[in-house]
Amino acid sequence: MSMPTSQSRVLQALDALKRFDRRGGAAFLADELRHGPKTGVVWRGVSRLATQIGESEMALEAAARFARTEPVSIERLLHYWGELAAHGRPDSALAEIACLPPALREHPNVLHLLGALAGEAGDFARAEEFYRQALAKANAPQTWFALAMIKTFTANDPDLSAMARLRHSIAGYDAATQARFLYGLAKAWDDCGDQELAFALYEEGAALRRAEMRFDGKALARFADGLIRDFDRQALTRFAPSQLRTSRALFVNGLPRSGTTLVEQIIASHSSVVGGAELNLVRAALIPTGDYTLAGAKAYQSRMGSDPDPWGELGRDYHRMLDMRFGASGLVVDKTLSQSHFMGLLLHMLPGAKVIWLRRNPADTALSCFRSFFTAAIPWSWSLADIGTYFRIEDRLYAHWAALFPDRILTVPYEGLAQAPEEWIARILGHLDLADEPRVHEFHKTKRNVRTASVQQVRAPISSSRVGSAARYGSLMDDFHAAYGA
Repeated sequence: MSMPTSQSRVLQALDALKRFDRRGGAAFLADELRHGPKTGVVWRGVSRLATQIGESEMALEAAARFARTEPVSIERLLHYWGELAAHGRPDSALAEIACLPPALREHPNVLHLLGALAGEAGDFARAEEFYRQALAKANAPQTWFALAMIKTFTANDPDLSAMARLRHSIAGYDAATQARFLYGLAKAWDDCGDQELAFALYEEGAALRRAEMRFDGKALARFADGLIRDFDRQALTRFAPSQLRTSRALFVNGLPRSGTTLVEQIIASHSSVVGGAELNLVRAALIPTGDYTLAGAKAYQSRMGSDPDPWGELGRDYHRMLDMRFGASGLVVDKTLSQSHFMGLLLHMLPGAKVIWLRRNPADTALSCFRSFFTAAIPWSWSLADIGTYFRIEDRLYAHWAALFPDRILTVPYEGLAQAPEEWIARILGHLDLADEPRVHEFHKTKRNVRTASVQQVRAPISSSRVGSAARYGSLMDDFHAAYGA
């Protein structure tokens, strides 16, 4: 009998995942890495698929093979280095870049990546230096955006003038790049106090993104309705209890821009904890449940038949993914967005897990989301009305899960944390069974890589300066208030 071809192994992996067989899909990808070609453009897709199912090591090996594919190009190398950074290995990316010939190290895209990595590490002066070197070689919109995110603009700023001139020549770029630049220009005018012009630019950029993908609030509301209707204490008792009693994951949940990165920074400052950021590994571990609904969970348990610990098996898969990423020891903060969509299954799979859930003034959070250009596509963030709709759905899910798991979910109000940090840090540590340490109270001094829009805020002491920030924008927030209050 003939051996499976490279193409058939990848197709077999996809077929397994269509049957919600995550382990089977991973096995086919591992087989492809053992027997498939050492290079080829197909490896980029394999890397993406491996990332989606939580297989970090396979994802990086596949990305490396894509990068080595002839003819070797700077674009493929940049993709690989970006994947190294995304999987928590920026030092490996920096080491490879350091080995480049000087001419290639000074390529504008390499300089841009070096700026991004320096910014994530908290070295903003170095990041600005790299970005300016890149701009001197190529007046790229995406580099202007990156620079805008780490500096504060003032009236008559020459950088603002340079960005205004570039605005008239960005039409040749793809929509996402144009939108990114417009968000950066909007932020510059926001810094200068012209909120109306800033909002017009934010809306212009958001409109470009909405043209690519629309938010389906009705579909999400139906999904949330099903979770709230179906998941209750009685329903969960029908599932076999998970025998995985301990968890190395500490979960931080909440809306984007609600203070989750701040709390992650506080917790990750503890000597026994590392920050994991937005891992998205719970979703991967729960692939066998299909659509993350109660019906999908029942179907999974039924398929497992006589397995004595079906839910513990999923928990062990999740922990194996953590081990690949962070090694086998220590606690890890998982602050993946949208964990509210499968919180019931998460807490059943990991019965020893605890959650910190951030809540912040809705209008302040909405304003911050609307002004953020998220790296991942978040369609609800591209319209103040859609943000209002999304927040109403999230409010309902929060209320449901907090009532169902009152001992495992600690609600932390951002405003309370900002105004009484010592009190709330003590409560957070107590909920997570962590001993108090001085460095937790000086979290802004902790050196670690941060890949979210809060990269600058977590480098400074807690401040209440952003509390009530939306009030300054008056009627510009009307669309949000109308949708959220509907």
